[in-house]
Amino acid sequence: MQRERQEEDGRLRATGTDVSHGDSGVRRLRILHLIIVLGETNGQYNEHCLPLMHDRDLAICTYFRPQLEWPKEITVFAGDGTLRGFFRALGAALDEKEYDVIHAHAPHTGALLTAGLALHPGRWRLSRKLVYTVQDSYYDYKLRNKALMVPAIATFRRVVFCGHAAYDSYPRVWKQLVGKRARVVQNAADLDRVDRAATAAGPVDDATFDVVTVGRLEKVKDPLTVLSAFERGGDEQSRLTFVGAGSLQERLEREINSSRLGGRVALAGLVPRDDVFSRCAQADLFVSASHGEGLPVAVIEAMAAGCPVVLSDIPHHREVADGADFVPFVRTGDVDGFAREIERFRSMPRDERRTIGLEGKKLVSGRFGLPAMHAGYEKVYREIL
Repeated sequence: MQRERQEEDGRLRATGTDVSHGDSGVRRLRILHLIIVLGETNGQYNEHCLPLMHDRDLAICTYFRPQLEWPKEITVFAGDGTLRGFFRALGAALDEKEYDVIHAHAPHTGALLTAGLALHPGRWRLSRKLVYTVQDSYYDYKLRNKALMVPAIATFRRVVFCGHAAYDSYPRVWKQLVGKRARVVQNAADLDRVDRAATAAGPVDDATFDVVTVGRLEKVKDPLTVLSAFERGGDEQSRLTFVGAGSLQERLEREINSSRLGGRVALAGLVPRDDVFSRCAQADLFVSASHGEGLPVAVIEAMAAGCPVVLSDIPHHREVADGADFVPFVRTGDVDGFAREIERFRSMPRDERRTIGLEGKKLVSGRFGLPAMHAGYEKVYREIL
């Protein structure tokens, strides 16, 4: 084992890669993550960085200024929301050290990274270290973002799709362009963190039937269907909370104010991550009427918190819960179908809902924990090395 490690170190030094080892004697991977903004709800920060900050040598380069304080174990090179600021931050990151992998997570950062390397011919050698993650399905991206993805899709050493349904959504020509460089590593949730937040929140023993939905308030997530279904399927003891923000917020506010819902619907906006988990743990039902996803982490987190779920019938939801007879799937846009399921769960004894929630928790615990996702990316990274 020692000889194999020495041989690996020799190969890495030959490529200009610095070699350092942790307490275990295994060399820590040096990863530079490129993300748009370092914020409370950023999945790349919460799933790829925070849980691994003691296991990998991690750095983050952002386009916008960070919106939170980060631990000292992670080095951050912050942009200022301008192209010049981003390229300055990227240059500082690349000058700081030699990385094993440079990992972009969005169409914008993938395109900007390609441009940044092309503008400095001496850095183009780094192109052999590039990984790009496709975080969503083809039809969920705007035309501009599809165009921005092309450089990464065409040139990066590895292109990782966040789920099988997401990969299947791409046209044949895109799959041919990626070819053998494509990999699928399913999204996952920090189940331990969810469990800690859920345990701290504790149960709610009142007569209110609480429904929660988590996601961007955008057309693809279809929050208006959730609102209409809740109006038909709830009663005076029911409450609905939208967690998230987006362009449909004002319309939702108008719909709520013009309906008979009164104070029974709340728009919580963006809330701290642990607060999301607590809300799911204390809710009686989670609803997603989404028309498209990558692999829905919010659904995984709700199930991990022990909350029963009602999901739109799309491949991405099926990838999480297909075959689970306790998870109802409803056609997209079917207000009556969602209303029936909301009413069915509302009429259900609390113990029965709790049992269903525990079944969901058991399902995702075996398939969608961070260790599985991290192992998948570790394999991708090692392929590059």
